[in-house]
Amino acid sequence: MKIVIFGLTITSSWGNGHATTYRSLCKALHARGHSIDFIEKDVEWYRSNRDLPEPGYCKVQLYEEWQPSKTWLAGLARDADVIVIGSYYPDAILITEHLLQAGCGPIVFYDIDTPITLKWLRLQGGCHYLDGAMIPNYAAYLSFTGGPALHELENSFGSPCAVPFYCSVDPELYHPTPVRDIYRCDMSYLGTYAPDRQPKLMQWLNGAAELLPAADFIVAGPQYPDFIPWQPNVRRMMHLSPPDHPAFYSSSRFTLNLTRDDMVAAGYSPSVRLFEASACGAAMLSDPWVGMEEFLEPRVDILLPKDADEVALILSDWSDAERIAMGQRARDRILDTHTSSHRAEQFEHVVSSLAVVK
Repeated sequence: MKIVIFGLTITSSWGNGHATTYRSLCKALHARGHSIDFIEKDVEWYRSNRDLPEPGYCKVQLYEEWQPSKTWLAGLARDADVIVIGSYYPDAILITEHLLQAGCGPIVFYDIDTPITLKWLRLQGGCHYLDGAMIPNYAAYLSFTGGPALHELENSFGSPCAVPFYCSVDPELYHPTPVRDIYRCDMSYLGTYAPDRQPKLMQWLNGAAELLPAADFIVAGPQYPDFIPWQPNVRRMMHLSPPDHPAFYSSSRFTLNLTRDDMVAAGYSPSVRLFEASACGAAMLSDPWVGMEEFLEPRVDILLPKDADEVALILSDWSDAERIAMGQRARDRILDTHTSSHRAEQFEHVVSSLAVVK
């Protein structure tokens, strides 16, 4: 197939989870013989932090201002087997309008932020990257979130085909690696600052750090305010490039997964961090949310502590053999169903079904 993707970014992983998700999918699609044009708006904050300017598995096209021409549309989009419009894409609504007017398609919407999108659809009928009135024109709605959200997208907003399309992990990149001293710690957290995640991070990681002053903790990720009162045994690291993630996870005795409030409310919304850390064999602690058991079984593949006291107890009492065994179980389960190859095959099935309907 010829696939055209309008996505937030594939060239920069700075402060977003879209880049690694797109990289994983595009690499796997390319390995299966498909050609991909990835269209990305060239914005300053990604231009200044571009850690993969030229992926070897897709052709990246950058632009600063959207000025479509009939020649451009005919040459790139008109003969595509499928066109993907991604969530948070700056010009998503305008581009969708132009593609529909030009008769291009099928067009699918890929929502890596479904709970947030649904919140805006309910409140005001859309957001800056999706007009709710356009949803029936997308041949399929690929949703980061499964469960009840899919029924709402179809029954309340008119999607002809809403399917769960979770993020995935590239096992060639994410796997257990030797421990690196710079990342060695008792518990780590990797994620961009988010106000609704921060109270949980302060309770479970910073709180456990206060209870265990001899233990080592790391919080890695950008955009954290300077005034946060971290405990003395909590180290801060700025943005980590994806090639460093496996060593980061492999060097932590335990790692913490925290979920945005909208994702918790929707359920069935695993973050890419959940898959990537599991693929590295990391022993993981997480906040609970509905649908977790579809991905990792609580108390078997992953632990769900209630508070800092339980976190401290886990860090103090669990043996290396126990945590390594749990990490291996999580790795086996994720690699069985959530690799980039699994997701690329699913994408093929979705597009094939659209071709039949069309």
